[in-house]
Amino acid sequence: MTLTFSAALPQRRFDVSFTLRHGETLAVLGPNGAGKSTLVNLIAGLLAPASGHAELEGEVLFGPGVSTPPHARNVALLAQDALLFPHLSVLENVAFGPRSSGASRRTARSTARTWLAEVGAAGFEHRRPGELSGGEAQRIAVARALAAEPRLLLLDEPMAALDVAVAPALRSMLRRVLAHRTAIIVTHDVLDAFSLADRVIVLDGGRIVDDGPTRSVLEQPRDPFTAGIAGLSVLHGIRTAEGLRTTDGDELRIAGGEDLEPGSACTLAIRPSSIRVSASRPAGAGNALRVGISDVEPRGDLVRLRAGALAADVTPATAADLDLGAGSTAWFAFRAEDAVLYSATR
Repeated sequence: MTLTFSAALPQRRFDVSFTLRHGETLAVLGPNGAGKSTLVNLIAGLLAPASGHAELEGEVLFGPGVSTPPHARNVALLAQDALLFPHLSVLENVAFGPRSSGASRRTARSTARTWLAEVGAAGFEHRRPGELSGGEAQRIAVARALAAEPRLLLLDEPMAALDVAVAPALRSMLRRVLAHRTAIIVTHDVLDAFSLADRVIVLDGGRIVDDGPTRSVLEQPRDPFTAGIAGLSVLHGIRTAEGLRTTDGDELRIAGGEDLEPGSACTLAIRPSSIRVSASRPAGAGNALRVGISDVEPRGDLVRLRAGALAADVTPATAADLDLGAGSTAWFAFRAEDAVLYSATR
């Protein structure tokens, strides 16, 4: 393993342990206050744990009586803001890391030019940071981080401050330069995780609530937050001959899941767009649940109706016709083939 990490900070209710393989990109997802920034700052050396131990390629980052200073960890941190040196040219910004490591000016500049070309910014080397757009500055920041040849690259919401039109190009560039590189990316965007990460961990309340290969975690979520960011609704229960008996006692018929043992703990996932909403029980509905509406959320040309762990997307006209609001009740129905059933454990 390239990175082994275990740290606790009781005052922040943070207690997290995981490992990271060489060449693996890990996405860290979670709501605000989940501990994502705490995790990054602990690895970078900007925060000290109350207890724990971490090693990067066999060298101790922190442990009982040991704390390697940030500059000696060979870890590069890329934040939301590019934080380029305003008095240096783009070329000298990128050359800063190699120069700090003892490379000659000529070698450092050659390395810088290589990385500027790699991130699609070869023509910017004589500009100053003040002459760059947000997306251009973030490209330079990536080149500067990689020019230092870090053993681990940390990216803390690298696209959060960028215009939505700029993000796709930067995401494409990151996908190219992160290939086979050991990296951790903190993000709120599920598209970042799908595009860039081999693996995902989900933090909530300072604990890991889900962990696994990216598609496995985001297409078969086990935690309500993970389901929310993946755009899915989930129900938990026990496998039956017909499908699933939910924790509330509802019997649901589900296609598939034949490999699951009857009586085993299972999770059902379904997209909000696959759920039909009506004021009365629909005739002939294979799966219909009477639910209490907890929230009504306008989403452009759709309205999302939330009912506990379930969500359904309807048109504004349908929402108006049903006259549904928080506290009202409705029927949520879906077809057996529109739901996915899988084991509650990975």
